[in-house]
Amino acid sequence: MATKKMRFPKFPKHPERLCWGCEKFCPANAMECGNGQDRAQHPIEMFGEDWVDSLTEEELKKIDFV
Repeated sequence: MATKKMRFPKFPKHPERLCWGCEKFCPANAMECGNGQDRAQHPIEMFGEDWVDSLTEEELKKIDFV
């Protein structure tokens, strides 16, 4: 049985405009999931341009980069 990969942008133009905490990718000022009071940052905001290099092989298999 094939597992559906999560679609996730590798280099978004404006990562600060969205919450990256779940698959909804809500606008930062209108989060629907109640994931918390603050938006979850995109990995590029926390780890820099080479954030993908820190992922394991198993994690890479679960992501479909767009």
